[in-house]
Amino acid sequence: MAAVASRYARALVEALMEQKADTDIARQQLHAIVDAVEESNDLRRVWKSPAVLPEQKRAVLDGIAAQIKALKPIRNFIAVLIDHRRIGMLNDIARQFEVELDKELGFTEVQVSSARQLSPGEKRAVETRVENMTGKKVRARYVTDAQLLGGVVVRAGSMIYDGSVRGQLEKMRQDLSAG
Repeated sequence: MAAVASRYARALVEALMEQKADTDIARQQLHAIVDAVEESNDLRRVWKSPAVLPEQKRAVLDGIAAQIKALKPIRNFIAVLIDHRRIGMLNDIARQFEVELDKELGFTEVQVSSARQLSPGEKRAVETRVENMTGKKVRARYVTDAQLLGGVVVRAGSMIYDGSVRGQLEKMRQDLSAG
């Protein structure tokens, strides 16, 4: 299933790039549709039901697309999912879309853990430092971790950059016991 979600997500990214669509707007619209499907049992039933004609399903889609002023690639993409009976995979595809779009735009996703909430200036400084280390633009997610004494721990893919006080103390302990 992951391979299928990945193929559909990649196809949407390629369509958006080909048409030079605003990816931020596309992202918002896709998530608006995901939310609508999540929140409405009726909408889910209509789009998943083999008893409802495809034309009727697309008419419902067109109503939603008009309401959110959906970009053509977003509207057409949802129509393809409906026609190919893949609408049940919409959440998985939307998650994979985020990954594929970030890859296309040169972003890397990182998790920044800190002992306390960081100020906007501190967040910018951390992101700039990570961008310099990775050579990529950063999309950061921040979490607080009460176990950290201070500093930050950054996870970028499989790499961990430990700038925490706890990590520095542990490194000092290892250095002292090795010597």
